[in-house]
Amino acid sequence: MGLSLALNTARSSILASSSQMAVVSRNTAGASDPTYSRKIATLVAGGGAARVVVQRAADSALFYKMLETTSDTVKQQAVLEGIDKLKHTVGDSNLNQSSAARIGALSAALEQYANKPDDPILARAVVARANELVTMLNDATATIQRTRQEADASIAGSVARVNDLLSQFKSVNDAVVKGTASGIDVSDQLDTRDHLLAQLSEEMGISVVTRENNDIAIYTDSGVTLFERVPRKVEFSPTNTFNASTVGSAVIIDGVPVTGSGPMPLNSGRLVGLVQIRDQDAVLYQQQLDEVAEALIASFAEQSKADPTLFKAGLFAQSGTIDMPPGWDDDPASQASAGLAGKITVNAGIDPAKGGVLDRLRDGGANGDPDFVENPGVPTGSNAAYSDRLYKLSQNLSSDRPFNSALGLGDKTSIKNFAASSASWLEGNRKTVSTNVNYQMTLLSHASEALSNATGVNMDDETALMLQLEKSYSASAKLISVVNEMLQTLLNAVR
Repeated sequence: MGLSLALNTARSSILASSSQMAVVSRNTAGASDPTYSRKIATLVAGGGAARVVVQRAADSALFYKMLETTSDTVKQQAVLEGIDKLKHTVGDSNLNQSSAARIGALSAALEQYANKPDDPILARAVVARANELVTMLNDATATIQRTRQEADASIAGSVARVNDLLSQFKSVNDAVVKGTASGIDVSDQLDTRDHLLAQLSEEMGISVVTRENNDIAIYTDSGVTLFERVPRKVEFSPTNTFNASTVGSAVIIDGVPVTGSGPMPLNSGRLVGLVQIRDQDAVLYQQQLDEVAEALIASFAEQSKADPTLFKAGLFAQSGTIDMPPGWDDDPASQASAGLAGKITVNAGIDPAKGGVLDRLRDGGANGDPDFVENPGVPTGSNAAYSDRLYKLSQNLSSDRPFNSALGLGDKTSIKNFAASSASWLEGNRKTVSTNVNYQMTLLSHASEALSNATGVNMDDETALMLQLEKSYSASAKLISVVNEMLQTLLNAVR
């Protein structure tokens, strides 16, 4: 081998080893970064010399599976977070704080009052139990609507994040396409782009199509274009205040509604979970509580003796009126007045704290109209008439009555059982979603681990490779030193 050839070979080897060692150093520095993919330095021969080409460890199938699992997991987490907020409305059944327990306490107070209908202390106890019950229903309604409003605000935040990620994605994707076309190393940009895709998959389910020069198009899991050379506009109009009748806005991508009853709704991601809480779970729970409120008002309603078709509110009423709620005596399949649980109150005509008269609970005529009084005058020798009315009111709470079957709690049961079923429905949903979260978290952990094993950095491997490259570098350097000595000897010989 000629000395010049040996020298060139050694120089090429040193340059290649240096480039490979630089890549190993990059891998070592990125080992702790979960978004970093291992870089592979490959020697490519050409033009009489070897050059190093940097490639990136990747596994598209595992990466796309991780994106899918991420979307499913975050959706369930968003639902669980919302249901946990709603669960605060149920109260502790062990401490008799649940709605069913409070209805039971009211029924027991009525029976005690019925046993001694001339005792004002027992009458006050009934009103106190009634106030506790309506306070719970009022507070529950406020919590439900606050949960819906918070979900709506989170939807707005999620949409803002999606738009920001798409803007960042365009810059990185343009750099990848340009770099790939120019033949330069874009492995770091590919890492950044994959990280953006992973973040985007948290907000909504996505699918990815790779095109020429590593260009990427992004679609939602329902098929709506999200990014194709340029990001598509994602829009949402937040609602500042919610009540039981409020309908939240839809998320719109490139003019297409992708939530609610839209033609191409999203299937997974945080947005889907938030919309489910705002528009489905919280709404259904509110409707169940409204049904409880309507049943309470109806159970204590007073009937006019002059006009048997006329009813007015008894112990329970809508705030600000003695009239019965709209549709209270219609088809049981009809829905109770929206938000009634937030409007129910103890009738001011009975509650002493509001200037009412306690005896009206016993006698009837809660609103001061003699046509609604059932026990006029003072009984002679017996309190039976008074007791009968109070026992009847207590029985109304435990007797079966029709309910709207569309609420998923049956079509005929007692108010107490219906309230208990509502709490059980919420807890059952929470347990189901919690199980789903744990399952999805396990899948995500496995998918992430598999992807990390395929594309991540193994420090033992990198250390071994670095030692091997150092030996190669040392051998090449030694060869250069030997060639240098030989050339020096030749130069000295010709002088």
